[in-house]
Amino acid sequence: MPKKNCNPTASSGIDFNEISRQEALLKTGALQNAIFNSPHFSYIATDSKGVIQIFNVGAERMLGYTAIEVMNKITPADISDPEEVVARAAALSLELDTPITPGFEALVFKASRGIEDIYELTYIRKDGSRFPAVVSVTALRDKKNAIIGYLLIGTDNTARKLAEEALLKAGALQKAIFDSANFSSIATDAKGVIQIFNVGAERMLGYAASDVMNKITPADISDPEEVVARAAALSLELDTPITPGFEALVFKASRGIEDIYELTYIRKDGSRFPAVVSVTALRDEKNAIIGYLLIGTDNSARKLAEEARERMIQIEKLSSLGTMVGGVAHEINNPLMGVINYVEYARDKAVDAKSIEVLNNALHEIDRIRIIVQHMLVFVRADSDQRAMCDVHDSVKRTVDLLEGEFRKNALQLQVDLPVDLPQVKCSAGSLQQVLVNLLLNARDAIAGQTEQHITISGQHQNGEIILSVCDNGPGIGDDIRKKIFDPFFTTKPIGKGTGLGLAVSRQLLEEVGGSLSYNATQISGACFQLFLKAA
Repeated sequence: MPKKNCNPTASSGIDFNEISRQEALLKTGALQNAIFNSPHFSYIATDSKGVIQIFNVGAERMLGYTAIEVMNKITPADISDPEEVVARAAALSLELDTPITPGFEALVFKASRGIEDIYELTYIRKDGSRFPAVVSVTALRDKKNAIIGYLLIGTDNTARKLAEEALLKAGALQKAIFDSANFSSIATDAKGVIQIFNVGAERMLGYAASDVMNKITPADISDPEEVVARAAALSLELDTPITPGFEALVFKASRGIEDIYELTYIRKDGSRFPAVVSVTALRDEKNAIIGYLLIGTDNSARKLAEEARERMIQIEKLSSLGTMVGGVAHEINNPLMGVINYVEYARDKAVDAKSIEVLNNALHEIDRIRIIVQHMLVFVRADSDQRAMCDVHDSVKRTVDLLEGEFRKNALQLQVDLPVDLPQVKCSAGSLQQVLVNLLLNARDAIAGQTEQHITISGQHQNGEIILSVCDNGPGIGDDIRKKIFDPFFTTKPIGKGTGLGLAVSRQLLEEVGGSLSYNATQISGACFQLFLKAA
């Protein structure tokens, strides 16, 4: 909920002083100037027939044309992929059950009917090269609600004012920007208190404008840890102390430096999403700062695409690595069995205690090699039987019984907290037990040496999925190594104490049966791994 009330009269009803201040911001033209001078978004405005009237610097940079080359000459359809324009016309004709002509009409048909529209389209640069763009289209209307043109906002954040005074004076261009639901436009006063919170901001953040205007700053809806980190980074970069809070978000803009950054916004319901935010100072005619404009876009799609790409790269690496590991493991496994037999034979024939001790030690080390080879073979050919099912309670009990001596030896306290009605899961009992053994032994190593050593196995059933958690009260896993923990052969343990395959094998075992394994980074302390398995 909003935390800060900077308007002492807000609780008494409408504050006409604040309304006047907001109107003053608009009338000075500072807001329009900031929008069109921002280099991080492109703006193309047309007349009612689609002929380009405004083509800002952002559009020039994106498309390679100068404004003079396109203004009063072509429509946005002339710089768009013709096949995609035809396809869009056909799709809209089918969707809206009305014939739509391929061309500019196809790009603005929804907007002309009062429907806010955003779509992906391939733009063609002057040199013939192409690039994908996300375009938001809004109809520009005069005071009588007649369409006098269209505004196309691109996701490129570069912009500079190339405006036609007639459109600006009519207020249509400004209104279209602030009515757009696809970009958040937040304007503040000089102290950072929100004065304008557009439809896009309401949609993205879940607040109504009345919830935040004259009450909070954009810092109050931003991830506090990221704001602190940004302040520290800027203080170091600019060699000047910067206070964590709103100052950290607008410091560069206040110094005349155009600024764009990534930041996590926090919605009213507490959920979060990554945003790309462009910040520009609003200035009056005397160049004094009277506020700030923050234009944001939801960056979730790009983040998900990046994560998917990273996952695909990881899968390709694992596949290549699996081929190599499989060959090595098979080459080692057969002669290793022979070595074990020879050493056991020699031990059984030995008569003096010293020889028996040496041979037992040798068998212990050879057994470690055997375990590594087994891990490698599991890593190559994980259990992919999609039909296998097992009882969670039974698998957990068998695993705990198996490690009971190990826990007792280390004075380790293990608590199992599972609902009694957990259904079976789609996974073989052997695979689930191996994963649990790997996680429990890792937890044992993580809490070794602590006065009190606790491990908890808990579970829940939700949405057709069983979630098992294995948590310890150790130091946890730092951000610097968290991204590497599932990499094959990565380990933080001393040489000879770990293979670096336990977590990689565990994750692969679960993924082979449609499950997954992840590290729960929301834990306040300790480490917590979560197993996601489909209920049978």
